[in-house]
Amino acid sequence: MTLRHFLGSVAKSLLAAAALAGAAQAQQVLRVTAIPDESPTELARKAAPLVKYLEAKLGMKVEFTPVTDYAAAVETLVNRKIDLAWFGGFTFVQANVRSGGKVLPIVQREEDEKFRSVFISGEPGITKLADLKGKDVSFGSQSSTSGHLMPRNELLQAGIDPDKDFHRVAYSGAHDATIAAVAAGKVQAGALNISVWDKFVADKKVDTSKVRAFHTTAPYYDYNWTVHADMPAALRDKLTQALLALNRDNAEGKEILDLQRASRFVPSKPENYKGIEAAARSAGLL
Repeated sequence: MTLRHFLGSVAKSLLAAAALAGAAQAQQVLRVTAIPDESPTELARKAAPLVKYLEAKLGMKVEFTPVTDYAAAVETLVNRKIDLAWFGGFTFVQANVRSGGKVLPIVQREEDEKFRSVFISGEPGITKLADLKGKDVSFGSQSSTSGHLMPRNELLQAGIDPDKDFHRVAYSGAHDATIAAVAAGKVQAGALNISVWDKFVADKKVDTSKVRAFHTTAPYYDYNWTVHADMPAALRDKLTQALLALNRDNAEGKEILDLQRASRFVPSKPENYKGIEAAARSAGLL
């Protein structure tokens, strides 16, 4: 082989390698999911403008991939099939335990520093937690923080054991489904995320002359955006700053924050969820 042919071959190899590297970079995708605490159509509606915003801020493709249940959300992040997950406090704790501390909450809504759950009912005779004894009561998903764990924790602290004191414990799977079950009379009461309840009331999607909130839990830390600890630090920092930069002073920020039911995002840390971990262990759910 002549020197000219050799140099030509090297040049072609370098060009091919550069093309492959460019293709790999172009195909780099940030994969996002969220616990299915609302209907798939609502989750997709909430995700769309955020995906568009993150693509512009990160300079890479962002894909929202729904999952079938809470456990799948945990497993996809732990196994690094997803890069960014919207977790409730309990699902973060589950992922943190499952991964051996290899997941990191990067931001949470300001509202999540003092989140609450509500108990709702369509029965006039139900006005306090003790009135739920002997009744059919619905939680959301078994792995839901605001739809199961913290309401159950509140009941246990009040001396009420759902598994012994209720006639039947039901799991609707999602907050909006809990409202529907109570409104339809399938159960006498239910527990759910306060922000979903407030949104349903504001949008007049529930008749409050028939279904009302009768008890609100003590506050606790809840939802957050979580990444795997193996995400490159530069990308993690860029992602965190993009979420923290969202504000209501421009149309794009306002739309995203409204859909996320957030005033703004603030930094988060694993220590915030120690209380939820303790509640889960106390309730025998972890």
